[in-house]
Order: sequence, then structure tokens, then C-alpha cells
Amino acid sequence: MTTSCSSVVPGQPLSKLHQLGLNLVAQIDGGRDVVLAIDLTESVGLNDEGQLRLQQIVEDSLRPGDLVYIVPFATSINPQDPTTNPLTPSRAIVFHGRREEIEQILQAVPKTDSAQKNTDIELAELSIYQNLAKLNQCRLPNESIKSQSVVWITDAPLLTKTGAEWTETPTESPFRVATSPESQLRQSWLNTLPRHARQLPIKTEKNQDYNLTVVDIAPTVQEFCTPVPGGRETCLVTPYLIRQLWLPTTGLALVLILLLLGLRSGMRLKKKWQLTVEFDMEGYERKIIYLPHKGQIAIGGSGLDAIDCPGDDVRAYLKRQGSRLYLIPVPSLQPVLWNGNEITEKKLITNSRIRLNCQNDRKRDFEITVRVKKT
Repeated sequence: MTTSCSSVVPGQPLSKLHQLGLNLVAQIDGGRDVVLAIDLTESVGLNDEGQLRLQQIVEDSLRPGDLVYIVPFATSINPQDPTTNPLTPSRAIVFHGRREEIEQILQAVPKTDSAQKNTDIELAELSIYQNLAKLNQCRLPNESIKSQSVVWITDAPLLTKTGAEWTETPTESPFRVATSPESQLRQSWLNTLPRHARQLPIKTEKNQDYNLTVVDIAPTVQEFCTPVPGGRETCLVTPYLIRQLWLPTTGLALVLILLLLGLRSGMRLKKKWQLTVEFDMEGYERKIIYLPHKGQIAIGGSGLDAIDCPGDDVRAYLKRQGSRLYLIPVPSLQPVLWNGNEITEKKLITNSRIRLNCQNDRKRDFEITVRVKKT
């Protein structure tokens, strides 16, 4: 991933089709950005229950391909300072599913710092949400975007309207003023990102409450469309989806075509062919016989579906194999003639009208016409 892309601001709303395409890109590539955002103030403190909950999250919810970021926060976080901002690819722990990686993540979780007394939770929210959006925006040139999740462990309230609602917000924080540029930027990210939150309250050893909140963010990027000469506009998302999805979409289309052809072929195999048998000799009535896949009809003999011929012996079979019909002779003293020639070996019949001759033992003609209707 390129590390030189600039910070991003909320863009234009995505269409449902764009959002569907981005979800598909994230599903194909797999892997998520998972942020463990941990309040280091003493009022939180990861007691036994908190440690257990965090261990459950790491052990049971992480999947191979996830990128894990550990973001401690307390008095302040400077989102512009790359030395203190862990939401960069070089600071991520790549999870492959190995046990030692779970231990690495748990050991990297910082301990409570008694020197930290205040939490600017709104600054932490802005920093994390904006930098998560930047991660996906930086992937637009040539990488697959990811779905994202933030695990908040803090006693500070999330989604406040102003920092004044939280007593520990530093006095000089611009988030205490709802109209400040920082507050408005934070609010715009909260309004823009497709978030879904779940919360679990936990009590500390001093009988105080803090919350474990999981915020899932659907895979998304910020769309920017710019007018260009010719009455058109240039956008980011549509060409990105074309680059990412043309190959899997083509492959999926081919698979669907093959499935449809297979289904059509299977349905054809299940349908019986209708064979109409007509005799040139008086005293024989027209006969209709239905021929299934892998079925055969005797020419001669005394079967119910047999085609009548002089004598008692079976002279040949009409056998269907899939979409093909064969004339197969059997050893007999009395031959079957097709187009004036005696049939001595298996023949493929390509016409829908077959004219056969079952001469009797005196070489007198006994002509039969079989019309094949492949229903």
C-alpha cells in the first residue's frame, strides 16, 4: 500500500450498486482492518474480566488476513503525528492464524497508566475513523479495500454531540465547541461511515463501569466525482470496481453459463423423444413410441414397444445415447436395410426421418418410416 496518500475528507454518497461492488471486492480478497482502541486512564484499567473479553475477541474473532492495529489513547492523540499514529500499514500486526500471533497481539496491549487523567474521546474518534478511511482510500489505486472494525475499551461516552458532555475532556480541546472545524469534521465522519455498534458494560474492581464497544464499518471509500470537458465527470469508484471485478465477474459469468448449459442439457436428457413409426404394408397401424435417454427400441421381436417386422427375431435396435441416436444391428438371419444397404455395424443417425427395410426370408420388401421428434 502506498504511504504517501494524503488525509481524506468525506466524499459523495455511494450508490447501492457501488456499495454492493465494494462489499464484493472485500469478500473476494478477505481480511479486515481491526483496531483495538484502549483507554489508558486509571478509571478503566483492564481487570480480569476485561482481559478475558479482549482475549476472546483476539482468539475467536480474528481471521487469517486481518490487520490488527493497537491504538492506546488517554489525554490526547495527535492524528497528524506519524510517530504516535499506529494506523499505518507498517505498524499493523498481520494475523495468519498462528497461536504465537495471538500472544503477540495480547502482549502488545498496553497497561493502564496512572499518570493519565483525562480522555479526549472525540479526538480519539476523529483520529481513528479518519485514518481508517484513509487506509481504504490509499488502497484505491491497486489494492482491495477491506471491511473494518474498532473495538473501543473506555469509560468515556462515544458519539457525543460535544466534548463538554464528558467531564474528562481537556479544557483546551476544540471538541468542547460544537461549531469548531474539528468537531464538524468528526461529526461528518460519524455521518458518512456505514457503522454498526454493539456494546457490553464491564465493572472495574472499584465497582466503576466502562464499556467494550465493537463498531463494525462496512467496506467503503470516499467517492469524488469531478466535472470534465464534454459534459462528463470523472469519478473514483466506478473505474476501481471495473479493475477489481472484471476478472472474477468474467469467471463467474463463465461458470453461470456452464451451469445453465449443463442444466439445459440435463433437462433435455430427461425429456423423452417421440418416435412415430409408419408402415408401407397394409394391416399395420401407425405406432408412437417414447424413447428415454439410454433407452432402446427393438426392430423386430414381440415386445410391446418393438417395431414390427416379419419373423420373430430382433434384427436391430434404435438406441439413444444423450442427444444421439444409433442403429445397432444384432446377429440375425434376417437383415435390416438402411438406404438400400444392409447394416452390419453401429451407425449414427443424423436425420429426423429414417427409412428402413426389413425384408422377409423371400427378399420381399417391408418398409418402415421412423420420424424422430426430440421434444
